[in-house]
Order: sequence, then C-alpha cells, then structure tokens
Amino acid sequence: MKVPFLSLKEITDKYSNEIHEAVSRVTDSGWYLQGKENQQFEKNYTDYIGTKYCVGVANGLQALELMIRAYKMTEKWNNGDEIIVQANTYIATILSISQNNLTPVLVEPNPETLEPDIENIKRVITPKTKAIMLVHLYGRCVYNEKIKKICEEHSLKLFEDNAQAHGCMWNNIKTGNLGDCAAHSFYPGKNLGAFGDAGAITTNDKNIADLIRVLANYGSSKKYIFDYIGENSRLSEMDAAVLDVKLKYLDEDNFRRKQIAKKYYNEIKNPRIKMPSIISDEKNVFHIFPIFVDNRDSLQEYLSKYEIQTLIHYPIPPHKQKAYQQWNMLSFPITEKIHLTELSLPMSPCLSNEQVEYVIDVLNKWN
Repeated sequence: MKVPFLSLKEITDKYSNEIHEAVSRVTDSGWYLQGKENQQFEKNYTDYIGTKYCVGVANGLQALELMIRAYKMTEKWNNGDEIIVQANTYIATILSISQNNLTPVLVEPNPETLEPDIENIKRVITPKTKAIMLVHLYGRCVYNEKIKKICEEHSLKLFEDNAQAHGCMWNNIKTGNLGDCAAHSFYPGKNLGAFGDAGAITTNDKNIADLIRVLANYGSSKKYIFDYIGENSRLSEMDAAVLDVKLKYLDEDNFRRKQIAKKYYNEIKNPRIKMPSIISDEKNVFHIFPIFVDNRDSLQEYLSKYEIQTLIHYPIPPHKQKAYQQWNMLSFPITEKIHLTELSLPMSPCLSNEQVEYVIDVLNKWN
C-alpha cells in the first residue's frame, strides 16, 4: 500500500468543480490583480479569523517581513532592536526579522509541549526588546496568558507566525487574532493552500493594515504616487479565488486531520517513538504530525521500503545554517535535538483509515 505524505492533487480533486468554476471566473474577468476576488477572500478570511482587517500578500515570508516593517516604522524602532523568537522554527521567521535590520533573539522551547519556554523568554528581555514572535509550529497553538502578561508588563508587541495553524484556536479565539498582528502563509502544502505562493496579514489595527497594503504595492496608495520605498507583494486574483473555495472546507479538513492524529496517538505503541504532548483539539490543527526518534534516518528508510512517505521538518536549525554563521557556535541543545530527531508522518484530510492503520502497523513493527 502506498501512503503519500500529502497529495496536493487529491486535495484539489475534492473541490475540483468549485475550483474550476473559480478559476474560470477569474480568467473570464480579464482582471488578475487587486480585484474582486481579493476583496472577497480578504473579507471572508477576516470573518473567519475574527480580526477587523486582512491584507493579502504574495507569500508567507513577505507577510512576516511586511508585518514587522510596518511596526518598525510606526513604533520608530531602531536598527538592532530585538524580537524574541523560539529557536526551533523554520528559517523564514528568522529571515523576516533580519531583513528589517532587527535582531532575532532565540529562546529554547519546552521539550514536551514545543512551546517557547516562559522562563527563557523572561531571561532574554532587554531594553532593546520590542516584540515576541510566536510560531504556531506543526499546527499547535503556542499562545498562553503568561506570554500576554509578559508583553503587557514590558510594553512589547505580540506577533504570530500563523503559517502552519490555519483554523487553530485558543479559548474560542482563532490563532491569527491572539496578538497585535499575524502573518499567514498559503503555500500549497498548508492546511489552507493556494496554487502557488500566497500569504496574508491579519490585525485589528487599521493604521497597520493600511500601511502594509501601501508598502506591499510599491509604497503607493494612489497610482504613480509613492509615499514609501515599497515592494511588490500582492495576492493574485487566481489564488484568492482558489483560497476562497478551500476556506469553506478548512474546518472540515482540520477535523479529519484531528481524527487521524487521534489514531496515531492512541495506536502507535512502539516505545522507541516519542510524540509531542497531547493538547486539546481546538489548540491543534495538525498541519504536521511530528514524531521524535533517536535514529530518525533509519526509521525513514524503513518506512520508505513499505512505500510510506515521510518528511523531516527541519533537518538543520536556523542557528546552524551558513546564512547565520555568526550563530554557528551557539548551543541550543533542546532545539538541536528536535531538529536531529523529528520525522513527520503522513498527514492529509485525504488519507483513508486503511492508510492510517497501515502506517501505524508498520511503525509498531519497527525494531
């Protein structure tokens, strides 16, 4: 039996009639940027997340970068000011801080929950600290009231990297509406994925939303009039139309992911395999189902022989990358162990129960 990690074709096929209709609507309109499809998706995504404003942009990295840039401008942050971020994240989170000439300050996560450790956050706050960036990694909500309290006590902004947690919640509030501003990626493999790169920013601050929209449009609020040195980061009409179709089914797809995750948690009995701590259903939408094993490569090779596709998220942490060679001598042992032992099991709303049970059976026989 073949078990793909994630079949984008199968996901698209689930909604093929509506997607074809949406694509045809765009091609027939003759309008491919900043039109009605963008307006409709932004409104619907705003309603879904629960914020007042949503700005569609070209991709998740630029969503992060533009979000930070807007606050740097309005809050008058200086080059070298600091944003605290968990060390065990994808490099895009770190890049967005660096690209704004700000300093990423890395903190270790809790090894059981994978949330940024509160005491580690407290230890690295300095007069230069301006914000905390929460990364809802793997689809797990990492927000808690202690982090909100820290932000209030130190007058810090709270940002969310919500690239992997579309539809996740905390106390009936969606991720993407828990802090001051949030960046979203709609890369095709996300829980809510476009046909290419795409992203958005959500916030309740009108001034920030308006500024981001201008910055993402070459710095222009009126054609050929440029108030800022901006960039070109706009969500295409095609992707907006496709996302609007798939948004209607996001909760349904997330529910299926949760069913699969429950089977993994309940039925994987191999003592060599460690799984993250279980949290409430609303706090996890299982973009990825990670397991942790000491000899990950051996397990991945074993699963491959049984035609079970797995991925690694991510083999090298940001502080060990050549791009950040000034950090290469730093030691973050918890993060490093996560990156050395993580293996992502197949996770898709299109997986059948038979496929999931096959994965579990093969895992339990590994020795």
